[in-house]
Order: sequence, then structure tokens, then C-alpha cells
Amino acid sequence: MAGIHATIPVLASLDLAQSRQFYTELLGFECLHASAEYLMLARDGCELHLWHCTERHIAENTSCYVRANTAALHADFAQRGLQVDAPQLRPWGVKEFYVIDPHGNLLKFGEPA
Repeated sequence: MAGIHATIPVLASLDLAQSRQFYTELLGFECLHASAEYLMLARDGCELHLWHCTERHIAENTSCYVRANTAALHADFAQRGLQVDAPQLRPWGVKEFYVIDPHGNLLKFGEPA
């Protein structure tokens, strides 16, 4: 079958064990695969991958956008112990909140307002 079926962001990680802990414990992702060089995670049909990288500036200049029920997801993250600003209505017509992982990757969670 032709066509695009999914997109999977691949983010940089300086320490895959630390990333795995952050994404599973605080963001509620399930670990699908973990090796010394690569990590695959999933939650609610969304998949994220991380690769081992030694250059922090790469992660600090990377982001991905995740469509989500922002109120429910923000509440879930807060219950897990993540402190992050509440979703806000942005001038471009979406409600969003942002999470920065331990290595500087910016995760933008949003939905149409």
C-alpha cells in the first residue's frame, strides 16, 4: 500500500537510561525497545524514538509536536510528578503546553482551540 502511514520523531539523548526513566515514569510512555544506541517508546498510539548522541547542542535545538488532549495529558503528567506550566491558548489558534526533557528536546503538546 502506498502513502505515508505515520511519522515518528527521533530525538537525541545524551543518556538513554535517563531518557527512558523520564519518558516512562513522568510522561507515561511504554518502552518498546532499549539498546545501548537506541530507544523506542509509545503511548496512546504515539511513538517516539531516541538515539544516543554525545553533542548536547543537537538535543537543545530539536523539538517535536504531539497532538493531544492537553488538559487530560497535563493532569496525567502532574499526577506523575512532572511540574510544567498549564496549557495556554496561543495566538495561532491552538491550546498548548511544553515539556523539555533532561537533554533539552522540546516536546510541544497541542490541540486545536
